Amino acid sequence: MKFSVITAERASPPTHALQSEPVGDAIARALADMGVTTVFGVISIHNMPILDAIARHGRIRFVPARGEAGAMNMADAYARVSRSLGVAITSTGTAAGNAAGSQVEALTAGSPVLHITTQVDREFADRDRAAIHDVPRQPDMLKAISKCYLRVWEPAAAIDTLVAAAREAISAPSGPVTLEIPVDVQRSMVPLRTLNGMPPAVRRDADSAQLDVLAERVRKAKRPMLWLGGGARGAAEAATALADRGFGIVTSTNGRAVVPEDHPHSLGAFNMTREAMEIYARTDLLIVVGSRLRGNETQNNRMPLPPIVQIDADPTQAARNYPVDMFIDADAELALEGLLARLPAKLDADATFLADIGAARARAEATLRNGLGPYSALADTIRDRVFKNGHPWVRDVTISNSTFGNRYVRIAAPHLGVHALGGGIGQGIAMGIGAALAGGPAKTVTLLGDGGAQLMIGEFATAVEMQADMVFVLMNDKGYGVIRNIQDAQYGSRHVYSNILTPDFALIAQAVGLPHERIADIAQFEAAFDRALATKGPRLIEIDMVAIGPFSQSFAGPPAGAAGNS
Repeated sequence: MKFSVITAERASPPTHALQSEPVGDAIARALADMGVTTVFGVISIHNMPILDAIARHGRIRFVPARGEAGAMNMADAYARVSRSLGVAITSTGTAAGNAAGSQVEALTAGSPVLHITTQVDREFADRDRAAIHDVPRQPDMLKAISKCYLRVWEPAAAIDTLVAAAREAISAPSGPVTLEIPVDVQRSMVPLRTLNGMPPAVRRDADSAQLDVLAERVRKAKRPMLWLGGGARGAAEAATALADRGFGIVTSTNGRAVVPEDHPHSLGAFNMTREAMEIYARTDLLIVVGSRLRGNETQNNRMPLPPIVQIDADPTQAARNYPVDMFIDADAELALEGLLARLPAKLDADATFLADIGAARARAEATLRNGLGPYSALADTIRDRVFKNGHPWVRDVTISNSTFGNRYVRIAAPHLGVHALGGGIGQGIAMGIGAALAGGPAKTVTLLGDGGAQLMIGEFATAVEMQADMVFVLMNDKGYGVIRNIQDAQYGSRHVYSNILTPDFALIAQAVGLPHERIADIAQFEAAFDRALATKGPRLIEIDMVAIGPFSQSFAGPPAGAAGNS
């Protein structure tokens, strides 16, 4: 196995031996030097030295979220859409705990997020002496939700530890890294330093002998396919070239558009339909790249799959969910580029098989659309605009996303698709804000449900304050619709705790100055959506599903043992 050689990031020496500044200022300076332009967070007494410095230096935009959970979701989505490091700054104790659920989402999605949190003064840290905001076992919590956890004990180590944390976050397998900086360290003086950009990520090269063996298998295959997950997002060019040479393509929901969504050889994320399984039954080689083959996309790993070769930068994922013929521990882009270099310009692939993949996708899309009932027109409108104009497409966990959002609405590039991969509701408002502030190619479109929206309803104020360029499409069925559907299927229509009080979103929008429009006739949606896309700043379009009616096919959660929606 070969590893890319990475040299340590070196700071330039102080311009004068007597120049010094507090660690809080040094952190603010270093973040800006590394190219960070936006951070998200909530100010507190324990992070004030850093945030005060950010404000004084004026090099970084600070986004004041209404809660730490929202700040983390914003940083996560910002990282995904900007394809750079996302940064969230929280306080210690309860504040770090508030961010934990959202950090689990970043961990699930492998988002390169730096969570700078704080600690009480070092004399009290880890000693359970009841200092304000102290949580004696806070590191245990943070380690559980982080790819890596670091603490700064000595002021002199602050910047080098920050650089190490950033490098770890962006190196594959990427993920959230937590950096604890006690408040007394933030006030301590250190020599002034400058950094020269973001530290380079560590990238694993694929083993040449393994690629030779794999290339020989591909040359012999007649019906090879790539299964592309979120870990393949950086390998779009090589994956598309393989598709052009004769590979079939299927993706996870997080790997969509690694190969263009309209490629004729692609099933897209219609990965668990009957049509997909008919294709798998004929496939003679499946190369899984950067995907965990998650349970809700493989019938809890019971869906039959062809012989598998797995490529992943995380060696712990080897054969985790399916047995594999070969595991290649490598960066997805480097591995696929190496494979591409060993293959002929055109594979001896079965042309009928490749044509059948496109036909299978078309049938799966038609089946899905037929199940939407009155909402097919809404889905068509969003699909057309999002794909054609390159809108970032952000989705909370809702019936609407599980039916049409995750698969039917096509995205123009892999970094433009953002959804709550871990399945936790209520993260869509904040994720939409983070995506919008990343400065995508067009206005961000965010799909919400009324139940989930209530978890972070205060972040509507953040969207207005920051004038985030986005459209919220809120599907309001006055309760937890998917739970009601599950109760219908499993408990004989006994609805327990799923019919909750739903606020008047028009009044909430009015209270924070968020332009709002309610749609009670689906025929009104297209014009309303176009108006919202044509104006700057945030807009809220509320779809009254009680007035319009239900989907024609009920969605009752991801199936575990049968094909269908997921």
